[in-house]
Amino acid sequence: MASIRLHLRKLLHFSLICVTLFLNSLPVVVTMYRKPNIVLILTDDLDADMGGMVPLNKTRKLIGDSGITFTNAFVASPLCCPSRASILTGKYPHNHHVINNTLEGNCSSQAWQKSQEPGTFPALLQKSYYQTFFAGKYLNEYGNPNAGGVEHVPPGWDYWFALERNSKYYNYTLSVNGKAQKHGQNYSQDYLTDVLANMSLDFLQYKSNYRPFFMMVSTPAPHSPWTAAPQYESTFPNAKAPRDPNFNVHGKDKHWLIRQAKTPMSNSSVEFLDNAFRKRWRTLLSVDDLVEKLVKRLEARGELDNTYIFFTSDNGYHTGQFSLPMDKRQLYEFDIRVPLLVRGPNIKPNQTTPMLVANVDLGPTILDMAGIDYNKTQMDGMSFLSVLSGQANSSSWRTDVLVEYEGEGSNVTDPACPLLGPGVSECFPDCVCEDSYNNTYACVRTVSPTANLQYCEFDDNEVFVEVYNLTADPFQLSNIAKSIQQEVLEKMNHRLMMLQSCAAQSCRTPGVYDSRYKFDPRLMFSNHSPHLRKLRQTLK
Repeated sequence: MASIRLHLRKLLHFSLICVTLFLNSLPVVVTMYRKPNIVLILTDDLDADMGGMVPLNKTRKLIGDSGITFTNAFVASPLCCPSRASILTGKYPHNHHVINNTLEGNCSSQAWQKSQEPGTFPALLQKSYYQTFFAGKYLNEYGNPNAGGVEHVPPGWDYWFALERNSKYYNYTLSVNGKAQKHGQNYSQDYLTDVLANMSLDFLQYKSNYRPFFMMVSTPAPHSPWTAAPQYESTFPNAKAPRDPNFNVHGKDKHWLIRQAKTPMSNSSVEFLDNAFRKRWRTLLSVDDLVEKLVKRLEARGELDNTYIFFTSDNGYHTGQFSLPMDKRQLYEFDIRVPLLVRGPNIKPNQTTPMLVANVDLGPTILDMAGIDYNKTQMDGMSFLSVLSGQANSSSWRTDVLVEYEGEGSNVTDPACPLLGPGVSECFPDCVCEDSYNNTYACVRTVSPTANLQYCEFDDNEVFVEVYNLTADPFQLSNIAKSIQQEVLEKMNHRLMMLQSCAAQSCRTPGVYDSRYKFDPRLMFSNHSPHLRKLRQTLK
């Protein structure tokens, strides 16, 4: 760790000299410094519905209690790489084309690098005179030798300390501005969450004081392998996964992938997921320490009052819901809803808002904070800066967002589960599968003063549909697709197809439960399409 910190200090010191000389020749630029600083802390697999925020006492106090907590924050896709791509680009997956965590699925592929990275919000911030710093997990396939290796530094980053591939806590490689830096398993030097904290503190110490900055700190926690820091290894000895009404019950009216889960789960499966639940919480205590260190350093430097701080996750998680042992990927609240806490200038403390936001909105909001017109970009999301400042009108706020996921399966049978055959994946424990080729779906998630609804369609031979009234059924126990009014069904079907083909500003048009929404069945090409006819037959 010492060598990395020395490298960082030298790099920052050299940059500071260059910036100072440049500013002496352009004194007018100094006035730009009052632009706000922005910090984005991104966790990995942190849920909002299963108690994920419980261990994060300092984070809730220093960010949530000092600002605003969103209770309806959703991801565009409940899987790491597609979701992170949506954060960086402000686009839904059908527009950034990252469909899963593999290189073949466009995760950090050369195609992604050429087509999407130049338009990410950090690249636009850098062009607007922001210093930009990244530390932690980027995309799951970052560093793949077939896509530039760790030598590739995406455009938009002045200081780059990115993890090669997926989350780890020890024995990993970092790209330090394009050069590989290997780490071992010495806690004081290598524990990744702490390494990220120290790098971030060094950046704050040695950056230029004449330019605003953007920091993105992307922790491995609470992603597997759930390795806690030594001092936290014995915490939460009695914690268990929440026994909510949807825990260890059969998803009788759901997609076949959910119905195949074994109910009740075996004692060994329950013990396994409870143990994983405790380990996840333990890893979060180091994230809590990281947040505290960053906030205190900003305060000590007199920069806290001019700094926005976001805290969120790339997707949710489940532990035993509908007898699925643990993973993400599914359309339900526990996988698509994430924590979102924000503090900063002109944000009143101790606020909670139910207004609907998605992770495609993070980029537009951050650009808006920096004074950059996101309407001139290709981003699908919208700024929620007006919500933060208390100026948004809840009656005219957006009422729906899109969630989409493309399922993954294996071409061969898993030797450990020979009876399953090919086409499924993530089958553990007890050969309960979390994914399949036809676990491909798209949903309209609606939150309005008059409706709290989820409408989803699967891209399979059935055109299987799931609909939930979250007001009456917050745990999504009853699929009401066959009892919902036909008019509502057709409107939601039309809205879903529109969102699946939207781009940029067309993704921000009024939803079904928005008073400005206009629906003309004559305009529905699906009225005469095989898709809607099949859908109607399915629901009879």
